Amino acid sequence: RVEKIKTDSLLLNILPKSIADDLKHFGKTNPKKYENVTVLFTDFAGFTKIANTMSPEELVKELDNCFSYFDQVTKKYNLEKIKTIGDSYMICGGIPISNKTHPIDAILAALEIQAFMNQMKEIKSNLNLEFWELRLGINTGPLVAGVIGEMKFVYDVFGDTVNTASRMESSGEIGKINIAKSTYEYVKDFFECEFRGFIQAKNKIYLLGGIQWTTN
Repeated sequence: RVEKIKTDSLLLNILPKSIADDLKHFGKTNPKKYENVTVLFTDFAGFTKIANTMSPEELVKELDNCFSYFDQVTKKYNLEKIKTIGDSYMICGGIPISNKTHPIDAILAALEIQAFMNQMKEIKSNLNLEFWELRLGINTGPLVAGVIGEMKFVYDVFGDTVNTASRMESSGEIGKINIAKSTYEYVKDFFECEFRGFIQAKNKIYLLGGIQWTTN
């Protein structure tokens, strides 16, 4: 019983509960198309340059510190962590269980992640240490989600919505929360957004918005 609990706990750290249950009971899970999901990408500007000056232990500790905080924020706003690749972190809202709040949930998570990285930047700057700066992009739209592979399988997402979210991050302004027009249409009544212009991505034009957050 103890070993089963350990195994179940480990599986839930890898896959969403509903997907893990399918695999345990049926040995497989079917891919699913979602009509509306919000995808959030982050990575760190200057990562490679700074990483080359760090020991392996320092590098992993620094990344773990950042991503562990991102994990807490992801859980807080009912988002699903998809994967990390190097210094990139990817989460989605509205999967595997659909909901109507995922665009706002993703923005709230982005604001907390941004605030955390700004705090880290201030601390390191005061200590005359180099720091990573955040790039963050968000897009909302349809995608397909499913488990791929037989070894070290992962729950992953596919489609143009994912590609555009990645484009928002890679082409966006460093230190800002860059959102596509599709996400903007869902959140414009709740957050102050600034029009930043257009970018060309796969022969399609996308709007970039920078979330402007003010506190008293």
